[in-house]
Amino acid sequence: MLIKTGINIHLPCYLGDFSAVMNNLTQRTITGGALALLITVAICWNAYSFILLMLVIDLLSLLEFYRLFHTAGLLPLKKAAVILSISMVVTCTLVITGKTGSKILMINIPAVFGIFISELFRKEKNPFYNLAFTFLGIIFITSPLCFFVGTAFLPVESGIYHSRIIFGYFLLLWANDSGAYFAGKAVGTHFLFKRISPKKTWEGSLGGAVCAVLVAYLVSRYFSMPDAVAWVTIALIIIVMGTFGDLIKSLMKRSLNVKDSGTILPGHGGMLDRFDSLLGSAPFVFSYLVLFRQV
Repeated sequence: MLIKTGINIHLPCYLGDFSAVMNNLTQRTITGGALALLITVAICWNAYSFILLMLVIDLLSLLEFYRLFHTAGLLPLKKAAVILSISMVVTCTLVITGKTGSKILMINIPAVFGIFISELFRKEKNPFYNLAFTFLGIIFITSPLCFFVGTAFLPVESGIYHSRIIFGYFLLLWANDSGAYFAGKAVGTHFLFKRISPKKTWEGSLGGAVCAVLVAYLVSRYFSMPDAVAWVTIALIIIVMGTFGDLIKSLMKRSLNVKDSGTILPGHGGMLDRFDSLLGSAPFVFSYLVLFRQV
């Protein structure tokens, strides 16, 4: 009788938890699959669709970033920042692809100074806080994406679009994220950085690392440029710097007391939740390929 009573009390709770986990996993899988398909098509279609994809990721992430800080009482200059961000991506792309000389980058100087001038006329309570977080968004989001665009057209000014490198890069990102998620759910017990991200574990990070390195080796068998050593090195950079990018994003959310950066991607949260590893690793992968590899 006591056993039956115990089951009657706790079983619905367990079933509810299991149902919630499965619903979240289903939602996460559907959203992730649709997003992966969209990204794959945009990368493989041509260089223009790839640049358009980067602009969409840039603008949605930037607006999400500013919305988060707006809720904290800060007022970043969103419109001016969007203009500067688009200008940076477009001018960097033109230079990287060899379409024009580097002088065109000087267009961004008045765009930067225009943000300071705009704040003069807003008469807000904390003008330099607003300016600081306006430029933080550019540094945190737009600058890394400019490096990522550069990775697609190495060597710089060659004008050659390497869709395989970008697609392989995303495969490594997805392998690292998925491996970390499932390994962490299955066997994660030791916290990686509990104060900042209480759900991340060493076991999850190790699972993500193993998956990323394995996929890097497999990718190198089909995409021979760069070679296997370079692909594994890129995977290691993504594992380390992508994790730091994730933790910095978690630090930002914790300081703002929010769970997810947004709701645009059901099961995944916002754009920053989905692309934090890309933003954290892109400048370092670009630097590695430029300094140490011939692409």
